[in-house]
Amino acid sequence: MRVVVTGAGGNIGRAVVTRLHRAGSAVVALTLEPATFPGTGARVVVGSAGDPDVVAEAFEGPVDAVIHLAAIPAPTLGTALDVFSGNTRATFVVLDEAARRGVPRAVLASSYALLGMPFSPHDLHPPHYPLDEQTPPQVEDPYALSKLVDELTGEMIHRRHGMDVVALRFPFTGDTPRLEKAAAEMRADPAAGARNSWAYLHVDDAAEAAWLAASRPLKGFHRLFLAAPETLSPQPTEELIAAHHPGVPVRTPIEGRRVPIDTGAAERLLGFRAAYTLPL
Repeated sequence: MRVVVTGAGGNIGRAVVTRLHRAGSAVVALTLEPATFPGTGARVVVGSAGDPDVVAEAFEGPVDAVIHLAAIPAPTLGTALDVFSGNTRATFVVLDEAARRGVPRAVLASSYALLGMPFSPHDLHPPHYPLDEQTPPQVEDPYALSKLVDELTGEMIHRRHGMDVVALRFPFTGDTPRLEKAAAEMRADPAAGARNSWAYLHVDDAAEAAWLAASRPLKGFHRLFLAAPETLSPQPTEELIAAHHPGVPVRTPIEGRRVPIDTGAAERLLGFRAAYTLPL
């Protein structure tokens, strides 16, 4: 396969480039700033994923899939307009370019944050646990809104052009040191993880999910939640929910430290199950 990866220099992007190389894929790495990817043979294109000329350069030649990761990853990293318009513009430019060139598959970095809880100015509670792809969003910030629109853009592109699109709803994602730091914070204060439902994903598992979404036989548009099977907290999950999301119904029992997110759709469609669990 020949795969374009946008946001290739970021947290998940570097792991994706490495995973694609390990699978024998040729990679075009689109990065906002100059970057190197030693040992991968990646062709690097520097510029904004929201710039049609830059994106056209990245798509020169045959392309089998695009993994679109480029985004401003939090509403605190720019003005509201910068975050919303920058993220949604980049997604439209990348998918439109891919569709017009007949690229058959796109993978989008969506986010757990589109549910609204992580960056809301208010203390929000979900309508139920476990969460799943039918859980309604409560959007109150420009980043969550951008990810919701990104998914709608992917769905539109599928309907209009027939491109198969997978939107991966990543939770809090990082390498081992980042996850260990977050776990220590939650041991000290369990409330620190409440907005994220104490969920996480190792960056290598994120890369594996992206590779599967780009390469597995599938048709249509799909939105999928991802998460490690257990939480970052040592406390039982139902106790955490009762303490920090009081009154939220638990529709099916959540045993022990199981993550309160139903990731069954990703397992059924992609054969994906997170391999990394942080020992606590």
